[in-house]
Amino acid sequence: MIIRGVLPVVAAATLWGCLGPFSKLAFSQGMDPLEVAFWRAGFGWIFFLAQAVWTRGYKIAPKDLPAITGFGFLGVTVFFGSYQIAVQNSGAALAAVLLYTAPAWVAILARLILGETLTSMKLVCVGLTIAGVAGVALGSSATQAIRVTPLGIAAGLVAGLSYALYYIFGKHYLNIYPTHTIFAYTLPVGLLGLLPWIHFHPMTPIGLAAVFFLGLATTFGAYTFYCIGLKHLDASKAAIVATLEPVVAGVMAYFWWGERFTLTGYLGISTILGAVLLLVYTDTKAA
Repeated sequence: MIIRGVLPVVAAATLWGCLGPFSKLAFSQGMDPLEVAFWRAGFGWIFFLAQAVWTRGYKIAPKDLPAITGFGFLGVTVFFGSYQIAVQNSGAALAAVLLYTAPAWVAILARLILGETLTSMKLVCVGLTIAGVAGVALGSSATQAIRVTPLGIAAGLVAGLSYALYYIFGKHYLNIYPTHTIFAYTLPVGLLGLLPWIHFHPMTPIGLAAVFFLGLATTFGAYTFYCIGLKHLDASKAAIVATLEPVVAGVMAYFWWGERFTLTGYLGISTILGAVLLLVYTDTKAA
């Protein structure tokens, strides 16, 4: 379970942790958040499409098209868009906390849709990860002022729910199609949904390099690793392990931007790591 399931999700979370620092680099070159999200998904799609064509893995059954295109809209357009609305209306820290209610959404949906067992240990780990993310988000020297607004709260919860759908959707369809086939169809749907809301700016070489890296590493690479791990883990367990992402992002921000954590931030990091280790230990002992 550790080698085939946990480690690939840890690799995905590590790559997702690069999202903040490299997005910040793109922002410094005059690009706005939705524009960065568009190019990130766009370059990622190119890699997935190339892999699908190379392996001849681009065929899907017509009956699955509605679900796959629907996931493209919910998992890309709604997810990216709602998260940016949450950041704009409630600040980045609260938006991050609301986004990482995703493990709770996954645990509930996995029980209702996939029939996964909802154990007391899973509930404990979900609670620890949400508390840990809150500590990391609120305990950074770069934390923006928190503004509690109805729109910001609603958008943040929608972002968490739409992010959770990656685990539920993936757990079902990865048994039918390879990763590159799924994302070769879902990403362009999401891109089309984002397109009307984006104001494009002239792209500098540094900005281009930043969004190219985001497409290659945080979309193509991260989703590939994540799907490998998801095949061998319960959806709720994968979601808990993936909360290592803000830990990686915080460490990168420390070395790259000089951002520091308060005691709350360090406690948050420790809590997330503790939850993941507890989950791994419990599963290893059970095996």
